[in-house]
Amino acid sequence: MIELKIKKITEFDKVTSSLLLCASIDDLKNFGLSKDELDYIRTSIINKENFIPLNQYKRWVFVQVLPEKQKGNELLETLRKEGAKLKSILNKYHINKLIISNLGANEEDLYAFAEGLILSHYSFLKYFKNKEEKANKLNELLILSQGLSDHKIEELITICDSVYFARTLVNEPLSFLNAKQLSEEIKNKALESGFSLEVLGKKQIESLKMGGLLAVNQGSAAPPNFSVLSWKPDNAKNKKPIVLVGKGIVYDTGGLSLKPTADSMDYMKSDMGGAAVVAAALSAIAKLNLPYYVVGLIPATDNAIGNAAYVPGDVITMHNQKTVEVLNTDAEGRLILADALSYASKYKPELVIDLATLTGAAAYAIGHYALVAMGTAPDKVFAKLQQSSEATHERMVRFPFWDDYKELLKSDIADIKNIGGRVAGAITAGKFLEYFTDYPWIHMDIAGPAYVQKETNYLTKGGTGFAVRLLIDFIRNYK
Repeated sequence: MIELKIKKITEFDKVTSSLLLCASIDDLKNFGLSKDELDYIRTSIINKENFIPLNQYKRWVFVQVLPEKQKGNELLETLRKEGAKLKSILNKYHINKLIISNLGANEEDLYAFAEGLILSHYSFLKYFKNKEEKANKLNELLILSQGLSDHKIEELITICDSVYFARTLVNEPLSFLNAKQLSEEIKNKALESGFSLEVLGKKQIESLKMGGLLAVNQGSAAPPNFSVLSWKPDNAKNKKPIVLVGKGIVYDTGGLSLKPTADSMDYMKSDMGGAAVVAAALSAIAKLNLPYYVVGLIPATDNAIGNAAYVPGDVITMHNQKTVEVLNTDAEGRLILADALSYASKYKPELVIDLATLTGAAAYAIGHYALVAMGTAPDKVFAKLQQSSEATHERMVRFPFWDDYKELLKSDIADIKNIGGRVAGAITAGKFLEYFTDYPWIHMDIAGPAYVQKETNYLTKGGTGFAVRLLIDFIRNYK
């Protein structure tokens, strides 16, 4: 939850530190700056400085000049980054209250700057004894803008709060966030946001014959669950739902195919990043009252080692009755996703999007800069998703999805095997999932950007909530 107090105001005061977003020095003439201050700002702009701090002793005034020659999405992303940069300065000077205003810049520019600033202020301090010392100093953000409506500010708060929620879910360790607790956190968010939730337990999962989810769970001391989230407003523009599926592996040891490489298990609490994104997106969609019927499906378990754990060489029968030869128990995410994707068919969906920290191959190919996408949805749907990707700067790269890759999944003893080898690992994982779909579908592998080892602009260290804003924008502009 956002701890910043954020509200709109109608005028400046003379004691509160301020950030002025402007296009040129002419926009500052009526702010009350002295001639010396204006001369200093003018000289700084001539020297190509876009961020100019002024210490007025009782307060700071920060001038942020719009960069020349940048427009559209490029400019908005620059402003998000500039907003994020401000955090360290506010912390350094112990500024706990700030006014931001667009003098000469438009409301869209101010929105982007505020978004970057707010997203950068997320912190996960739950387990620190000295929380107060580590907390960011800013606790009140005041927005002064005639063009930015109260509705848009509430939208900004809702979206950023949803990203915070996703980040916190990812950052929580297994000692707190097992499969049951994940469903409890989603339940609390459902009560707050207004979407419906049904949580299926192990017996119901067994009755549905979800062999993938049950197999992955065999080594665990805790049972699996399957959360069904639903937002169906009376004014929904789509009769058939958009279904979002999120991988909910709350911790991944690799199973008996134990993860062998250095540090490979240290951050595997993040393997439910897809589930976090789906839950967070549904929360925002409901709070924003978007007029679309959306369903979220989250299969959840840990992938543990135990006496009953499934082993390489096992053959399991999935929800859609296909048989799978398991040749690597560390390729478990696709098994639980496959059951969820098969279950999604009951809704006769208009579109299904799954999100998962699925493969190291995707992370190695793209890094933390983008997600990898592929699937069977029409090109026009991919194009809309790409537009939202660029608008939010949660970028995606579409990989080829030729049927040639199915050759790598052929098994000698079952319908398919769960890995395709070292070649094209991200794509063969997607081709595996395709066997469990019979509707327009997009697979989004977020393994690269879902969790980062160091703060990068407004992507805070640890869970990033990457793709929450993308999904919200995509669904908001769906039709």
